[in-house]
Amino acid sequence: MSEKLNVVIWNEYRHEKHDEVCANIYPEGIHGCIKNFLKTDESLDITLAALDDTDQGISPELLEKTDVLLWWGHMAHHEVSDELVERIRQRVYAGKMGLIVLHSGHHSKVFRSIVGTTGNLSWGRDQKEIIWNLMPSHHIAAGIPDHFIIEEEELYCEPFYIPQPDALVFGGWYEDGYIFRSGCCFTRGLGKIFYFQPGHEYCRSFYNPYVQRIIKNAVYWVKPADIGYEIPEGCPMIVTKATDEFNK
Repeated sequence: MSEKLNVVIWNEYRHEKHDEVCANIYPEGIHGCIKNFLKTDESLDITLAALDDTDQGISPELLEKTDVLLWWGHMAHHEVSDELVERIRQRVYAGKMGLIVLHSGHHSKVFRSIVGTTGNLSWGRDQKEIIWNLMPSHHIAAGIPDHFIIEEEELYCEPFYIPQPDALVFGGWYEDGYIFRSGCCFTRGLGKIFYFQPGHEYCRSFYNPYVQRIIKNAVYWVKPADIGYEIPEGCPMIVTKATDEFNK
């Protein structure tokens, strides 16, 4: 990794261009809104990407230097190429890049491919949500109180068809009484993934200071570890029978 973390914020960027309500809430796009609060951290080098950009926003060259990828999509999951999804999956599995999936990205090809399930869930009307901090000692929960309120957010509720998270950092409770696993951590191969539920395109959740703090924390939690593969000079390589068979 470079001295700065290279962060790419990928947004489908369709709603904000074609829906006046969404455009009024996020005039620079959801990805632009996220950039505006992340860029206060001078250690982050941020690039915006969108589905309708060249190479669907992420060229092989851009992906190769990406340390953390944030992903928001909703209405055009099917348009994302399988080739791009596979390149992202391989980079995450190799531990070269971390992934943060936001809100309706639960149904994206990227998220489903990497965690290995459908990502299906139940949903309903926009309403008040309480986000409960279930793991205050977790890095992503730093600076977050035991709970905070989002005045209006789209109802996502259980059952949520995901693998058992390695850590369940946040849980959501809605005024209709439904609950949801709102902040889930996964590891796949050498890579880290964080799914975070708030962020409906018709709600202002990305302006909530606690939502912003959680996303900032998550950038540093999912970032690649400094893992080296080079064998020190003079150190013998141990070759087992199983390794030998695998390399045939």
